[in-house]
Amino acid sequence: MGAGGRAVSPAAGGRPALLMDLGGVVVEDKLPAAAAKWAVRLDICEEDFVTSVYAGNDTEVLVGRMDGPQWWSVVRDRLDLDAEAVTELRADLAADPVYDRALLDAVAALRGRAATAFISNAWPDARPHLGAVLPAAEVAVLSCEVGYAKPDPRIYTHTLDLLGAEASKALFVDDVARNVEAARALGMDVHLHTDSAGTLAALDAFASRLPQATGSQGDGTE
Repeated sequence: MGAGGRAVSPAAGGRPALLMDLGGVVVEDKLPAAAAKWAVRLDICEEDFVTSVYAGNDTEVLVGRMDGPQWWSVVRDRLDLDAEAVTELRADLAADPVYDRALLDAVAALRGRAATAFISNAWPDARPHLGAVLPAAEVAVLSCEVGYAKPDPRIYTHTLDLLGAEASKALFVDDVARNVEAARALGMDVHLHTDSAGTLAALDAFASRLPQATGSQGDGTE
């Protein structure tokens, strides 16, 4: 799959679509556990740890202006870490991803009835680590590849264009309120993810409004 996927010819009036966040929704967020561990180890508060790792990344690494190693050099200096500690920290934040299989199955089940996309604020080295999850949707739009990050409206409109979909027929799911509000402002239905059960219910409600699949399209999932 290329950067952001391949544009799909729109049906008349635009296709219904699901735009789904990845981290903190279908991929477990490793940050809380890492912040707790490293705050104790470095004798700082968790908020200062999170700030040291992420402050400024929205306009740099998340939009592809800086690569992963360059950003980790910034983090290393902020936290005064040696190379071994940086490697350990990176592993704590990225290793052994845990997926919500029920949510992935629900996304895959929409194939043939709605356009589907994962839309994620991600660092440049993210895509290779997401191989097990990305095939559940038609396309995956990563901020580092398209040059803008949620809640920038352009990442939403770019994704809708790729899918041949329109905002008024789309559902957007994310665990960050400002990202959800940006999608709402564009005319999308939205769901703020807080737990798997609530999001599954939102996907079921969305699916209930869709036509039945007219034929097998092959979703590429295993």
